[in-house]
Amino acid sequence: MRRMLAAAIAIALALAGTSTISMAQTSRDTPVDEVTTQLPRNVRPTHYEVAVVPDAQSLRFDGTVAIAIEVLEPTPSITLNAVDMTFANVRLAPVSGSSGFDAPQVATDAEAQTATFTFARPLPAGAYTLSMDYTGVIGTQANGLFAIDYDTAAGRRRALYTQFENSDARKFVPSWDEPNHKATFTLTATVPAAQMAVSNMPVAETTDLGDGSKRVRFAPSPKMSTYLLFFALGDFERATTQADGTEVGVVTQKGKLSQAAFALESSKDVLREYHDYFGTPYPLPKLDNIASPGRSQFFGAMENWGAIFTFEYAILLDPTISTQADKQRVYSIAAHEIAHQWFGNLVTMQWWDDLWLNEGFATWMAGRTTQKLHPEWNTGLGVVGSRDYAMSRDAVASTHPVVQHVETVEQASQAFDAITYSKGAAVIRMLEGYVGPEAWRTGVRKYIETHAYGNTASDDLWREIQAAAGKPVLDIAHDFTLQPGVPLIRVGQASCANGITTLALEQGEYTKDRPDKRPLTWRVPVIASVAGSGEEARAIVSGGSGTLDVPGCGAVVVNAGQSGYYRTLYAPAQFARVRDAFAKLATIDQLGVMRDAWALGLAGQQPASDYLDLVLAAPVDADPQVWGDIAQHFDSLHDYYEGDAERQKTFAAFAIARLVPVFARVGWEPRAGEGDPVAILRSDLIATLGELGDPAVIAEARRRHAAQDADPDAVPAALRKTILTIVARHADVATWDQLHAAAKAEKTPLVKDQLYLLLSAPRDEALAKRALQLALTDEPGATNSAAMISAVANEHPELGFDFAVAHRRQVDTKVDATSRSRWYPGLASNSLEPATVAKVGAFAQAHIAEGSRRAADTVIANIDYRMKVRNERLPEIDAWLRENGS
Repeated sequence: MRRMLAAAIAIALALAGTSTISMAQTSRDTPVDEVTTQLPRNVRPTHYEVAVVPDAQSLRFDGTVAIAIEVLEPTPSITLNAVDMTFANVRLAPVSGSSGFDAPQVATDAEAQTATFTFARPLPAGAYTLSMDYTGVIGTQANGLFAIDYDTAAGRRRALYTQFENSDARKFVPSWDEPNHKATFTLTATVPAAQMAVSNMPVAETTDLGDGSKRVRFAPSPKMSTYLLFFALGDFERATTQADGTEVGVVTQKGKLSQAAFALESSKDVLREYHDYFGTPYPLPKLDNIASPGRSQFFGAMENWGAIFTFEYAILLDPTISTQADKQRVYSIAAHEIAHQWFGNLVTMQWWDDLWLNEGFATWMAGRTTQKLHPEWNTGLGVVGSRDYAMSRDAVASTHPVVQHVETVEQASQAFDAITYSKGAAVIRMLEGYVGPEAWRTGVRKYIETHAYGNTASDDLWREIQAAAGKPVLDIAHDFTLQPGVPLIRVGQASCANGITTLALEQGEYTKDRPDKRPLTWRVPVIASVAGSGEEARAIVSGGSGTLDVPGCGAVVVNAGQSGYYRTLYAPAQFARVRDAFAKLATIDQLGVMRDAWALGLAGQQPASDYLDLVLAAPVDADPQVWGDIAQHFDSLHDYYEGDAERQKTFAAFAIARLVPVFARVGWEPRAGEGDPVAILRSDLIATLGELGDPAVIAEARRRHAAQDADPDAVPAALRKTILTIVARHADVATWDQLHAAAKAEKTPLVKDQLYLLLSAPRDEALAKRALQLALTDEPGATNSAAMISAVANEHPELGFDFAVAHRRQVDTKVDATSRSRWYPGLASNSLEPATVAKVGAFAQAHIAEGSRRAADTVIANIDYRMKVRNERLPEIDAWLRENGS
């Protein structure tokens, strides 16, 4: 099955305007005029008094705002951010002293996303209040203030929510919409009396207006960046608990609170853990997590301070469809967003160059916390896959450093990628391993304490870590965050004497598309151990080469424990030793060795068949996550053979034969006392065997689907998605029509959305075309259409991409604007066709700003890479199969 990954990226709103370019690294002492901005620096906001009256039916809202500002130097005008707004009654009054100023001239710039207020005479430096009335637009995609329509048993409903990261608060309130312009906010909303309004802070006062509406005023917020402001309105209900004096809540559509119970309890546990870890208490009186139907191609959840927003598929557990993997995902997402309450909200990056300080840290913190509080899930093994995801992105020419320079809104949106999240987390994990967890935590605590309610750059964190550890962290951190790419550690000659193995190590660079590239250099923390010994040797490999003495004799695993951000390439003799000792390796090292062999093999830096040798070495009772990883890579190899039925069939026969004995141990039915990893493996194996064409699995999935009306146990909730996916993938017209009827009749948004995605999964091209046409209608819901087109493109990349481009005017309304510049090229990602490269390039040139084409360049690089794998690596796999396939 082509794995459907939710896109989380980028926008197509080009932002023009002045941009002062800063150095990538600044500190808290950096003068404000060296921090990047699109706005003049002569005015600073300190407080916003905002009042809104939303009209959900007309998709418009009225607003008033009084902004307390400081004019830092005389100026004839004030410029702030605003999008799709009209203004009236603009007023400026000094806080003290002279009388107010005459009404200014108002000029808006749609391209620059600004409004400028020009006065008849220059404003002296001082404190003022800038007030105005304005009107704005309520959208139907997750940008600014937006509406979500959803079905319930009682009929159709509409709810309102906001999404402001990275630069959409300007659609809700005229503002200095940049992270360095922190201020406090007091929000008031006039809303229908029967509905619930939610914001960052608790309700301070509610006034019944006697006309079926009420005015709700929320308590003032702490000092924060504009992108963290939040508002929601709808037919909601709320449940709460307490954690160390903080009210922790969940807010859902009516009737769904029970499905958020796990998220509520998890949030309580995570908040307590973070209180202990950070040493700084959570500073707000409440922390809500608000569930919304629908979806976005840009994000799944957002860390608004005190009011986390999460789409239902990422927070609710529906007993009819949710799985153990869903449960773990709910926990991990909640842990990620709660980590942001400190890293991102309390302490915020100065500018989007250092976005990784938010996202990389929250990703690492969520992984650490999930493993600590739920060790039975063994999610710590997932760091290998997350790191691998980052390395794959980091190994093509279009990569970028973790700390990257951002000039425009569109570039800021594209910064939300695997480098920022997964590489950032991997670098943190490596550095924590280098300095030790206690020194790391001490440095983090000092960083939070020193910079609370302020803005920082990466070096502010590194300085605190280095001071706490007494080790040269700064240089290593700079190597891995200020330059792109993936180090490669080559393991050469090994000799053992007197119980010590001496390894010769050489540092190069792993790349997928530049085999002749001159490698960059890094100071690489290396950990190695002899398989099964438990004793580690550590060193910093710098200057391109070095040696390492490892206690013991035998097969040596380099990057033992897999905390390093680098690939390991063993000389043939050393690889053979590791392969032969594979069953003795720690599970995390089995995963790391396999991932390196896979990546380096497909890149042509070692035999591609080495990966399959490791598969043969994996015992049938290996950890469930090892076999889940093997299933995933079998799935990928099967895709590479697409279009060559005979060769694909040969590979599939081998893969099925290897997986069937593992599946026989797991079976269709759960066993008493089995852990979540086994339950997740069951689903993975069924899905992969179905994709490989195993007739027994496909037949059983169809049988169970057909029997579900008569036998409630035929399709258990834990397998419902998997069984439905196999049925949908192999659907004929009658089956597709049956699924379509079920989707139209379904009243639960979480299930309904899943059914519409399944309608887009068929291998049959004619049915895929029907799904594309359906996606352009209003039937699936405004936020499902883009996901449906993406699902079609996973199996039929040329069909999906060509359709979206041909219907771009219609499709644009179905895609949140923050995603477009990455979403369109991403539809072609699974292509193996040379012509598609030219198509993606032509689209980018015609429709994406020149400085914002990184996503398109990455897609092109990966299509070229996929074609190279098919043409140059699959023959190696074919030869290996002829010798070993039986």
